[in-house]
Amino acid sequence: MKTNQFRAVMLVLLMAVVSLGTVSAQAITVSGTVTDAKDGTPLVGCSVSVKGTTNGVITNMDGQYSILTKKGETLLFNYIGYKQEQRVVKSSQLNVKLKTNNVALEECVVVGYGAMKSRAMTGSYMAICPTSAVMYDRVNTEEYGQIQENGFKNVSDAALSTFSIDVDAASYSNMRRFINKGELPPADAVRTEELVNYFSYDYPKPAGSDPVKITMESGECPWNSAHRLVRIGLKAKEIPTDNLPASNLVFLIDVSGSMWGANRLELVKSSLKLLVNNLRAKDKVAIVTYAGSAGVKLEATPGSDKQKIREAIDELTAGGSTAGGAGILLAYKIAKKNSIPNGNNRIILCSDGDFNVGVSSAEGLEQLIEKERKNGVFLTVLGYGMGNYKDKKMQVLAEKGNGNYAYIDNLQEANRVLVGEFGATLHTVAKDVKLQVEFNPLQVQAYRLIGYESRLLKDEDFNNDAKDAGDMGAGHTVTAFYEVIPTGVKNDYVGKVDDLKYQKKEKVSVKPTGSNELLTVKLRYKAPDKDVSKKMELPFVDNKGNNVSSDFHFASAVAMFGQLLRESDFKGNASYDKVIDLAKQGLNNDGKGYRREFIRLVEAAKGLDRTNKN
Repeated sequence: MKTNQFRAVMLVLLMAVVSLGTVSAQAITVSGTVTDAKDGTPLVGCSVSVKGTTNGVITNMDGQYSILTKKGETLLFNYIGYKQEQRVVKSSQLNVKLKTNNVALEECVVVGYGAMKSRAMTGSYMAICPTSAVMYDRVNTEEYGQIQENGFKNVSDAALSTFSIDVDAASYSNMRRFINKGELPPADAVRTEELVNYFSYDYPKPAGSDPVKITMESGECPWNSAHRLVRIGLKAKEIPTDNLPASNLVFLIDVSGSMWGANRLELVKSSLKLLVNNLRAKDKVAIVTYAGSAGVKLEATPGSDKQKIREAIDELTAGGSTAGGAGILLAYKIAKKNSIPNGNNRIILCSDGDFNVGVSSAEGLEQLIEKERKNGVFLTVLGYGMGNYKDKKMQVLAEKGNGNYAYIDNLQEANRVLVGEFGATLHTVAKDVKLQVEFNPLQVQAYRLIGYESRLLKDEDFNNDAKDAGDMGAGHTVTAFYEVIPTGVKNDYVGKVDDLKYQKKEKVSVKPTGSNELLTVKLRYKAPDKDVSKKMELPFVDNKGNNVSSDFHFASAVAMFGQLLRESDFKGNASYDKVIDLAKQGLNNDGKGYRREFIRLVEAAKGLDRTNKN
């Protein structure tokens, strides 16, 4: 009897222990906010994962996360530039403050020396890798194409201004990377139009059959009150994600030795997994890698098989030389093999641009891409890394490959490009978009286009459908500024040329048409699957006032900042304080906080500029 009672008691105890164990192992949803420990700023795109598993999420635009885990498990909080935090799960609410990390992002201590020049970052840095205790030197070989800034042109000599639109924003995030590490960027790393176009603006949407709408407004030029500033805005039609065409994507990934490190290949892997999360069942992905040679890592796989795609990405490791040309050729071959009629056939190249085997020059890559783009395959270029970054080559690839170009400096930027702007980044609605502006000599004495130096076209190129130009994705906005010197205003910017000795130039009389228009904008574009362009035309009358939109204030502040960073000859009385004051007048449309981040960058640049001058 006692034996039976003892067994019954033990059974009850055993069941209680099992019950307790089951309760303690029950899954719970843990939520919280990740912020900067110093100023409380929400950290967007912070990685939150369960230690020892592949279960992970990233924080949203408010720094908030929610993840399914169990009590007693450990959550890892990782954010580039911050120290990792580990927290044991005890309840369903867990807020974390991350501290900045002064150690370099490659898991190496970096000691820099040398000087920056306009075309390249020169000097070297010493890396001490804790895993191997090996010390080695690397020459800092970042490369940027030289920019010859646009000057003023007399309307009497050049009434037309023609250029290709540019939706790239790589220069902005690259500039941010420099400032965040305590340096001002080289002048040639600053493409002012890309700074302006990093931000989206509240332009009216297209309403007719054309996929693009033109908007214009003008106001007093903030850095020269005697001049006028004209803003030309383009807005591409928006397409709901569910209605976007099926995508045939080829991830072309540089896995050479130069891509080793937390801010290179590891960031590439995290970035692409963000994109994978947004794939639909009708989409498909292949992975091509290249180092000393090129190979297919993953054959075309449906977007519904996300785990298979993620596992292929996780297996990538860096090492070897860089046969970029071979990788590009193989990627185009795979893209054509799996082509989707009337779909989005696109290569997404992830690299630092340091090609050193086979076709490696900017000119050689340009010829290669021009040949391949005729097959209807678009090219998106994502740049990574620092110290050896080849911006010039990456820009050429994007310009010639009918695609766009972004520089990924952290997971937050990857989230913006590949998730927040999924349609604009990956789905083209208008290709070979060109603008031609004609100025009225009765209203305009001289003008200059701010930025777009690498996108200038000959006037006759506007009507030449064989001439390549930029492309616009679903929902994209494009902004261009002209600084205008009105007729009758004293002009010290346009010099005079002596009369010719061997020929006499007769004065050409200009017969006024009586128009009060300041200018007329003409736009040409092609449908993504067409080779013949359509033309749009819109005149503009300047009201000569300064009743401009908040977007105008903000965009002109960004343009002024670009000219300060470039030490422009045309910056007039621009200053960092003016940039900040003007930008603060344009914070109405800042739901994601990018504009406030811009103001913080300007404040930091102001301090760096003062330090440099001292």
